[in-house]
Amino acid sequence: MVAAGGTCLHRGASLMDADANMNCTKRRPEEATSKMDVPGTITATSIPSVTAKGNAETEVHATDKINYVPKWRWPDLAVQLFIHIGCIYGFYLIFTSVKMLTTLWAFVVVYASGFGITAGAHRLWSHRAYKAKWPLRLLLVTLFTVSGQRHVYQWALDHRVHHKYSETNADPHDARRGFLFSHVGWLVLTPHPEVEEKRKSVDMSDLEADPIVMWQKRLYVPLFAIFVIAIPVLVPWYYWDEGLWQSFWVLFNFRFCVTLNIAFFVNSIAHMWGNRPYDKHISPVENFAVSMAALGEGWHNYHHVFPYDYKTAELGHYSLNLTTAFIDFFTWLGWAYDCKTVSEEMIRRRVHRSGDGSHNLWGWGDRDIPEEDLHDLETRSPCKDQ
Repeated sequence: MVAAGGTCLHRGASLMDADANMNCTKRRPEEATSKMDVPGTITATSIPSVTAKGNAETEVHATDKINYVPKWRWPDLAVQLFIHIGCIYGFYLIFTSVKMLTTLWAFVVVYASGFGITAGAHRLWSHRAYKAKWPLRLLLVTLFTVSGQRHVYQWALDHRVHHKYSETNADPHDARRGFLFSHVGWLVLTPHPEVEEKRKSVDMSDLEADPIVMWQKRLYVPLFAIFVIAIPVLVPWYYWDEGLWQSFWVLFNFRFCVTLNIAFFVNSIAHMWGNRPYDKHISPVENFAVSMAALGEGWHNYHHVFPYDYKTAELGHYSLNLTTAFIDFFTWLGWAYDCKTVSEEMIRRRVHRSGDGSHNLWGWGDRDIPEEDLHDLETRSPCKDQ
């Protein structure tokens, strides 16, 4: 607004089931992700190995058991419950007492802030798929702040870890653990120790050198109060006399919840249901519905194979990828440049070796980009260096 395996649970098990003596049978990726449960202790199956240059090979075997019991993060759980229950009430108000302009304003804020996620935190700061001058970076960090999805630094850190260690114990929202965990459970449960460990190993020096990113990180709490709560809620109250009570539940809870869940779909649905034309051995898929809702972020099989492509898709139609249109507009304006994209030949090479699935990259600058792909990337840029 993101490798396949099995989730081991007894029928009827809860989110916090910690039974360490369960047995798993090997499942296809579609079967493995069909249960909407989050295990406390899981056994991974059918996970291809992940090899990185200069790093030890990480391989998950069918007999490996993860002796890890997650615990509730009660403040985070309370926040999510408040947002989602309040969303239902806000949805009710839309049909009973809220003015049409207020509802329209809510969706304007949802999709405007969405570009802060997709073009900003995701394609620019997580993957370095293009470069942006400071006015665009300031605009994107403002829009991202409105989305309310933590500060850019933390979002990009977790996203880089997700790409580098996708569908392993170190993946913050490991889709092997089921729909609910990858969708929202990872935010309300304590992370696996390997997630904490790998967060320390990812290079974040580029974001640490960006004063706009670090400014937002330092002042995130007051910025959240201003851009996530105050401005969206007060605009309808001030400009067209909407009731402050109605405005709060629609412009905070309903709007915030819709934004969150559209982004969550990329972690859950886009890792479960769809096609895998570029690499059939990883769980990310091409999902049309998620792409339409998430401004082009649902072409996820392509994106996990080519995470440094600023388009995140092979499709060139802006109607299917509004974020690409957004970036191209600012390229024309001169605020965005050095857009990374891949050639048809690079795509053919990857499709040809789609059974490999061994290169998990977080984006431009990752040392594991193959030399032949690196050469293509360095010689192809739709955006001219400024």
